[in-house]
Amino acid sequence: MRALLIAAALLVAAPAVAQAPASSAVLADASKAPASATIIDGASWRCTGGSCTASGGANQPAPRACRRVVARFGAVSSFSYKGVALSAEQIAACNA
Repeated sequence: MRALLIAAALLVAAPAVAQAPASSAVLADASKAPASATIIDGASWRCTGGSCTASGGANQPAPRACRRVVARFGAVSSFSYKGVALSAEQIAACNA
């Protein structure tokens, strides 16, 4: 009985643990999007057109992650990292 309760609790908690916050970027120039997956600080970025998404990644502030992506892909018009979206001012600083 006790094992059944523990198993039920783990099944209920598993979906919450399995879903990590999303990371995404919209590139200002879609022609600079890489054709294949690109690893930046442990995050695997994949782009379709100018829209990129990532899974995984180092534990770092979103503005730093943005600067690292901009250094590889060029300017962005929007950016979020692990669920933290940057403001217009933060994006301007990231692109500078």
